[in-house]
Amino acid sequence: MGKLLYGESKLEIEFDDRVLAHLHLVISAKLRRHEGFFFSWKDDPTVGNGRSSIWIEKSIPLYFVFSSPVRHAINKDWLEQLSVSANQTQGLYLIDEPGRTTPQPKSHV
Repeated sequence: MGKLLYGESKLEIEFDDRVLAHLHLVISAKLRRHEGFFFSWKDDPTVGNGRSSIWIEKSIPLYFVFSSPVRHAINKDWLEQLSVSANQTQGLYLIDEPGRTTPQPKSHV
């Protein structure tokens, strides 16, 4: 499991490396355009089974940590769906990869 470390508090959000690779591309594209947005996901049942959101903008530190040196193949259809989501008013919402069930992230403070 990889991690997205968020903000000064270094909130740790664990993602499967494949998921994190796709999120890295979508998030970096938005930040290059200086666009702030919400990023939301359904929580893993072990951390409450609810929903979480964070605000992402260029002034908030982000650190992507992959657990493996392997570069995952990018699913262009999924990348497009995530990008479309990120450009909607509700912001980026983590959806399942087409044809796969996406593991739910775990947040740790």
